[in-house]
Amino acid sequence: MGRLDELDLSVRLSREQGDAELLKAQRRLVHLRLLLAGLIGPGQIGPPLLVLFEGWDASGKGGAIKRLVAPLDPRHVRVVQFAAPTYDEQRHHFLWRFWPALPGWGGMAVLDRTWYGRVLVERVEEFATEAAWERAYGEIVDLETTLAAEGTILVKFFLHISAAEQLRRFQAREQDPYRGWKLTAEDWRNRDRRPAYEAAVEEMLRRTDSPAAAWHLVAGDDKRWARVEVVRTVCSAIEAALDAHGTDPDPSL
Repeated sequence: MGRLDELDLSVRLSREQGDAELLKAQRRLVHLRLLLAGLIGPGQIGPPLLVLFEGWDASGKGGAIKRLVAPLDPRHVRVVQFAAPTYDEQRHHFLWRFWPALPGWGGMAVLDRTWYGRVLVERVEEFATEAAWERAYGEIVDLETTLAAEGTILVKFFLHISAAEQLRRFQAREQDPYRGWKLTAEDWRNRDRRPAYEAAVEEMLRRTDSPAAAWHLVAGDDKRWARVEVVRTVCSAIEAALDAHGTDPDPSL
């Protein structure tokens, strides 16, 4: 895990390279996902797989998630999107609403936005007090450490794009009748506060990167590169976990 300004945003894949590499990674993911579910290989279910997505508005989270889950049987993965907490959710500890989405052994869940909202948007927009978001770093690390201790494979992504690329995507959405709904006045307002959000992201990365749950920064200016990188990274995390549990990730079928 490094700093945002250290990430090489110039990386690119051609359409041909992107299609070929994505297909290869997706095929590998299908194999590993079936192995985790106990549907191939030894037949024993593997550890839970939890994939977390954070990133700038228009950074490509939705597209990356789509490519991650597309090759999988929809019964074998759950995608959950989190927006601002409701009135009832605000009556509980901020982590409370995420528990029902967490996968059990043999399961897989993908979270589009996560508990990191407490130290990002809730911090920057002052929806949480300073005492609350300062305390949240430790609470989040404790949660992730607990989940990892129980066996959960945690894969955390932050999709990073340049301000110039974000503006280009905003303008493209604005002109597209089928994607215009994805662009809101709040997105433009958040863009104006990018320096404050960058500071919050940098502190989040520094204070919540741990051996149990490391951050993966993904260069997102090129969508093809980002999508391949996401699927490859998830595959590598599964392989490492299976190896740690003494399971051969390439059993003879």
